[in-house]
Order: sequence, then C-alpha cells, then structure tokens
Amino acid sequence: MTTSKKNNLKSVLIVLVLVVLANVIGNSFFHRFDLTKDNRYTLSPTSLTIVKQVQNPLSIKVYMQGDLPAEFKRLQQETKQLLEEFQAYNSNIIFEFADPLENDDTSMDNIKDLYRKGLTPINITVDDKGKQSQAMVFPWATAVYDNKEVNIPLLKNIMGASTTQKVIGSVQHLEYSIAEGLNKITKAKQKKIAVIKGNGELQDIMMAKFLLQVRESYHIGPFTLDSVAKNPIGSLEALEKYDLAVIAKPTETFTDAEKQVLDQFIINGGKTLWLIDQVTAEMDSLYNASGATLAYPRDLNLNDMFFKYGIRINPDLVKDEQGSPIKLATGEQGSATQFQEFNWKFAPQVYPNSVHPIVKNLGGIKFDFANPIDTLKNGIKKTILLESSQYSKKIGTPTEINLNSVAEETSPNDYLNKGKIPLSVLLEGSFRSMFENRVLPFEQKTFQTTGKENKMIVISDGDLIKNQLDKNFQPVELGYDQRSGNLYDNKDFLINCVNYLLDDTGLINIRSKDLDLPLLDKEKVYENYTRTQILTIGLPILILVLFGILFTFLRKRKYSK
Repeated sequence: MTTSKKNNLKSVLIVLVLVVLANVIGNSFFHRFDLTKDNRYTLSPTSLTIVKQVQNPLSIKVYMQGDLPAEFKRLQQETKQLLEEFQAYNSNIIFEFADPLENDDTSMDNIKDLYRKGLTPINITVDDKGKQSQAMVFPWATAVYDNKEVNIPLLKNIMGASTTQKVIGSVQHLEYSIAEGLNKITKAKQKKIAVIKGNGELQDIMMAKFLLQVRESYHIGPFTLDSVAKNPIGSLEALEKYDLAVIAKPTETFTDAEKQVLDQFIINGGKTLWLIDQVTAEMDSLYNASGATLAYPRDLNLNDMFFKYGIRINPDLVKDEQGSPIKLATGEQGSATQFQEFNWKFAPQVYPNSVHPIVKNLGGIKFDFANPIDTLKNGIKKTILLESSQYSKKIGTPTEINLNSVAEETSPNDYLNKGKIPLSVLLEGSFRSMFENRVLPFEQKTFQTTGKENKMIVISDGDLIKNQLDKNFQPVELGYDQRSGNLYDNKDFLINCVNYLLDDTGLINIRSKDLDLPLLDKEKVYENYTRTQILTIGLPILILVLFGILFTFLRKRKYSK
C-alpha cells in the first residue's frame, strides 16, 4: 500500500471516529441553539416545566393547512416551529396540521363539528396586487390528553388592527396560548376561588365567560355571606379554605360583621379581587324616551375598609375623550331613522401604560361609568395597573347622564392637569386590620391585627367583568360589545389578575414576552412589484448563472494545460 493511500485511509478513520464521538456526545448532552436576536425559539422556564408534566401521549391538531393567505402562512410556520420546540423536549407531544376545507364533500360537516367545539372561523379579505377575494381560516388548535380536550386560540383578536398586525400580536402570544392550553389539561387543579354572594353582586350568567375561563384552571364556587349573621366564626373558617375571593359589583351595603369576615380572610393571607361601583349608573337606564338617567353615589359601607388598606374609591364618574363607540338613532323616527356612531365618554377605553406583567402587551380595555381611585400612604406598595387618558376628568355626583352629551364640543384646555386618573390598583404588602383598636362586631379569639404578606387588586368598575347577553339570553364573549361590534381585552386582563394573585406568574411572564417580527410592507411591494421580483428572484438566479460561467471557465483553463 502506497504512502498516499495510507494517509487517505488514516484521514477517513479519523473522520469516522470524530463523527461517532460527536454523535455519542450529542446523545448524552441535549441542547438546542437559538440564534434569533429576540430568542424567539427559546422556551421559557414555565413552558419547560409544563412540558415535563406530560407523562402520556398528548396530541395537538392544528387547523391551519392548505392554501392560506400570506399572513397566515407566517402564523402557520411560527406555530409549527414552536410545536417542534415543545416536541424536542418531550417526545410524548405529537402534533399534526389539518385542512378542514380540503375535501369539498366533507368540508361542511367539518365546519359544523368545529363550530360545536367553539372553534369559530374568521373571514378575511385577501388583497393580491389589487385583486380582492374572501378566504375562511380556522386559526385554532385542539389538544387531547388523558381524555381531556382543550381549545387553543392561535389568533389574537386585536381591536382595530389589520390582519398583519393581528398576526404579529398572535405570534407574540403563541407560546403563551400553547403553554396555557397544555397546562389546563396536564396540571391538576389545586387552588380555590370563592365568588362572593349575598350583597347584590352580579348574577353568574352576567359573568359566565369569566367563570368558565377560570374554572378550567382552578376550583371555583359561590360563597354567600348571608350565613355571617347567624354563624360568623363558621363563615370565616369556611371562607379561609379558599385562596382568592372575587367580589364582583356588589349593590347592597355590607354589614360590619361581613366586613370583619372579609378583613380577617385578607389578614390571614386570602387574596381578593374587588370590582366596585361607587356610583349607581347603568347604560340600560339611558335607553328611554328622555335618553337620560340620574347617577348618584352608592353606599356599600366599604370606605373605611379600603382607607385602612391604602386606597379610596371616590363616588365620582370618569369622563374620558378616549371613550368607546356607541351607535345612536339620528334623524326623524320611522323609515328615515339612521344609526350613527358617536364617542361615549363615560365608557373609557383604556390602553395600559404600565410594564407590569399583568397588563403588558394587552390591548384596549373597556370601562363603563368608572370611578376615580386615590392612593394613600400607609406602607403598602401600590402599582397603578390602569388609568384614564390625559384628556379625562372627574364628574361629581349626583349628576344627570344624558345621551345628548355625545354632541358636546370640548378642547384640551378642559382637561388641563385633570387626566391620568387611576382606575385599577394592585396593592402588595402586610395589611393591617380595619378593626384594629375598635370594638369587634363579633367575638373572635383568633383575631389578628397585622397580616401576612398579601396582595389584592381593586378595579373601580363592576361592569368590567360583565359579559353581555345575545337575543337568546346567552352570554357573549367577555369584552365583546354588541353595540359597536368591538372586542376588548377585558377577559385577558382579568385572567392575568387572577393568575398573578394566585402566584401563577409564569404564564403571565410568557404573555409579556417581546418578539421582533419584521414583515414586508405590502404597499411598497405593490408600488415596486417588478423591482421586487428582480431583487428577490432574478438577482439570485443571475448570481448563480455568473458563478456557473466563471466556474466552467476556470475549470477549462486549469485542465486545458
């Protein structure tokens, strides 16, 4: 064997040994490299924890396949890549993409089945070089695990946004949507939520969408304070078995005994989500012959309690130029009646300015007859989650609310040094009992004046949790306004509040993840369509042809000698 052959054989053996060694090391040490600037494909610690919970086969079916518009192809691609990341860390996760409209013979049956599951399609207008057409897309996935099934929304409905903007927002929330869905069907419910009743709070059907959403992750049940009058100690002991109490728009006065039960629940570590109206005013009362109603203060006997905790909800109304749209009849009655859209300033449309995980990356949140919140100094940390715009002010009560106010003219001078009114506040710290140095309404041997580290969220509008009812008296999606057709982020905000109060902050942090998604500007592409084709298609082909010619020339020159 010649020396050159020996050297070649030696090189081959070295390469084989290195390849085998690299495979052994690769199988022993698992790692994935994410070279994107924003670490888009790096799963968060929370997602990895959820993936480890999957002990049995978990199947995910994504209904985005086939001939999709360009924006949804991007969403499809991002979904596939993210699911591949989940699968890479746990082989029990299996996914597939399906096109429910692929077969014309079965497409209608498929659509009906998806509707029954609550997977509603969206109809979008596809604009291809000025030619418009309609397309139906199902931006949904379903996950099945141990005979449990959950729907996973892949498209986030951002009010007033274009399809491209919705896709960008959806990709930012993609990891959260998938991780939340998997968490619902793989993690056993542990924490309990009490929905307080007995003081004229909202009926269950009026907050059904909130309750149904929360029930997927937590145990939830009604808790009536009526029993406090006969057995206050027993009521307190029963309430302390819950982790969170939701008080949604009470309309009747709380007794001192009921306040002591709630106070000691808080002192002993119970979390609370307050949705309080300090003014009596309802939109339904405006739809009468006069188009007016009287707004007046509501006494719930909670002022001293909130004052001790460090806030005050004033019996005023917030009037905001950044209001919500409302449709009112104009012109003469009868066939000439037309409906016109106006800006309703007593329904502030709030866009979060805070970077707190509860509200980060949320869209508009709709209030109705909200009240101002004052924060007081008492050692409790207070974070303003939501506030009105800079062009807002307080309106004292009692006052008349009239639909004709939509026609009033205002100027920026009307709001000088009046805006940025707090509407939702997070309180964190060690609360002190409101009954400290006071006579107790009922005797309690376990009474405590200083509590454990705790937190609560106060929202100065009970209607924020309220869903509307359709013509068949069935609840519509929380945050959806039938009068304007807009969908607000009320539900996402409230679910974030619940998760944060119950210390499930991991999912919230996923939601607040920032991604940079550069997309083509369609208008610029259309304006320079030929140039774009030359740059993206023609130029690469030209480079390849020139390289081929140069390579052939150099090869002939080398071997012709």
